[in-house]
Amino acid sequence: QVQLVESGGGLVQAGGSLRLSCLASGRSFSRLAMGWFRQAPGKEREFVAAIRWSGDGTKYADSVKGRFTISRDNAKNTVYLQMNSLKPEDTAVYYCAGNILGGLATTIKEYEYWGQGTQVTVSS
Repeated sequence: QVQLVESGGGLVQAGGSLRLSCLASGRSFSRLAMGWFRQAPGKEREFVAAIRWSGDGTKYADSVKGRFTISRDNAKNTVYLQMNSLKPEDTAVYYCAGNILGGLATTIKEYEYWGQGTQVTVSS
């Protein structure tokens, strides 16, 4: 079993920055591909970013390319999402997820482990 706990959410003005963290516990974290998803009220959960288990590959949703950066520190069992140039439409609950196959994945069904989510609110 793998447990994921997100932190770093909060309230920020448009154009500002925020860094989310996801701390993992359990077996073989370094072999998990990791992803970030988000869900706004009235909308389906959507893919944001993913990183391979080795860290040598990333993928981003078109809506966040050039603004968000996903990274990981396997020694600390932690995945990060650096969010820059934030927009009001980025407001959502952000979820950390793990994929046991270890490769890049963009759909909810491909992830087995999920955190509880952290709220990000961007004001205009």
